[in-house]
Amino acid sequence: METKKLTKAKFDKIPHGKIFATGVLPNSPDGLFMTNGGGNLRWIAKKGYGHDWAVYCHWDSWTESEIASNGDKVHNEHHIKRCVPCDDEVFNLYRY
Repeated sequence: METKKLTKAKFDKIPHGKIFATGVLPNSPDGLFMTNGGGNLRWIAKKGYGHDWAVYCHWDSWTESEIASNGDKVHNEHHIKRCVPCDDEVFNLYRY
């Protein structure tokens, strides 16, 4: 079964500044690996105001709002696409 990907047409309909996806993954090489120590990481994907977007994360005890304002930006392409499966056109809009 193929995972549904975020396409440019769907991305264009998301309002600027909106958190459009969120989830929790294990802090491990099989999840969203950001630091040694285990635990779970909550992540959020947020559309920017310049037709861009980014994924931020922190421990799962943090709220989506706390992560949006103070979370760590995800820089690894594999981890970004694990959080938000997307086509190349949308991925190229990612703000590093």
